[in-house]
Amino acid sequence: MYPPLSETIELLKNQKISEARKAVLAPLINFIQQKVAEQKEAALIFICTHNSRRSHLSQLWAQIASAYYSIPDIICYSGGTEETAVFPAVVKTLQEQGLMINKISGMENPVYAIRYSENKHPVIAFSKRYDHPFNPAHGFAAIMTCSQADSGCPFVAGAEKRIPVTFEDPKIFDHTPEQSRAYHERSLQIGSEMFYVFSKIKNKSTVK
Repeated sequence: MYPPLSETIELLKNQKISEARKAVLAPLINFIQQKVAEQKEAALIFICTHNSRRSHLSQLWAQIASAYYSIPDIICYSGGTEETAVFPAVVKTLQEQGLMINKISGMENPVYAIRYSENKHPVIAFSKRYDHPFNPAHGFAAIMTCSQADSGCPFVAGAEKRIPVTFEDPKIFDHTPEQSRAYHERSLQIGSEMFYVFSKIKNKSTVK
């Protein structure tokens, strides 16, 4: 992984996870562990209303954490209940935390190629509904990252399991002097929790 990103990862690994949050994350750990034990692909779709902030941060950090801990066959996606665009502060925050990001389409809803390593495929990020053809149609875990999406989507077609893992929205600090701090803090929180999740996965292929 890129050296600046490695520095951020060390910060994530040293963040304290409360017992209450560990309880929230337990169903996600169990879903992933079951797939790994069965040697099956685990598809995770992180869902938030606009697919512009928390769902993208969750997708990216989960994918990075799975690679860091060498957990195989983890593919992370994101989606919303409506399509908007990745909020620019998310892109800026991830760049400052060590990811390499290229805009590959400059439309109203830009498409980004986000790299965490020179040797891994980039994560393709753009705002989309959770049922967009880019995302899997069935057999996935729907991880609800905001209360609006959780209450607004009582049924997610094709989901094998629905798991609420909600985060406070940094949007309330948009266009204020606190915006940069708020996005960095939320990204670090989400990242630390995704690293905690994957640190708990037992991977049989690495056991000698």
